[in-house]
Amino acid sequence: MERVSLDRTDLALLRELQEHGRITNAELAERVHLSASACLRRVQRLESAGVVTGYGARLAPAAVGLGLQAFVRVQLARHDGASIDAFTARMADADEVLACHALTGDMDYLLHVAVQDLEHFSRFLLDRLLGVGDVADVNSSFVLRTVKQARGWPLGHLPG
Repeated sequence: MERVSLDRTDLALLRELQEHGRITNAELAERVHLSASACLRRVQRLESAGVVTGYGARLAPAAVGLGLQAFVRVQLARHDGASIDAFTARMADADEVLACHALTGDMDYLLHVAVQDLEHFSRFLLDRLLGVGDVADVNSSFVLRTVKQARGWPLGHLPG
C-alpha cells in the first residue's frame, strides 16, 4: 500500500476515530475544528485511500463466552507454497484465530486465539493445528490478564 500524505488535521481525525468510532460527523468536525462538510470529505478521502479500513465495536471476551485467550507459536513442517497457502487458508477460516502473523525467527507464525475454555482450546489445537500434518511444532502461552490493550495504532511518529 502506498503511504498517504497526512496533515495535522488528518491525524487529529484519525486519533478521534480510533478512540470514538461512533462519533457523529458533526461532533467529529467540531473536535477537529472543521465544517461538517469538510470533515466528511476528509474522512471519505481517508476511507477511499485505505487509511481507514473499517469501524467496529470492541467486545469484552468473557461477556461473549470467550474466557480463554492464548498466543500460539507455530512452526510448519514444510515451507513450500502449497503448505503455506493451505495453512494460511485454514487460519483465515478459523473463527478462534483473532490474528495470524507470519514471523521471522525460529517460529513461522504467531496466532492470537480466543476460545471458550481449555477443552475448546484442546479441540482447536488437535483438530485445526496438529491434526492436519503440515505443522511441525506448536508452543502455546495462555493470557492470565491483559495489562494493556491499545484502542488504535500509535500516530505520534507521523509529522503533522
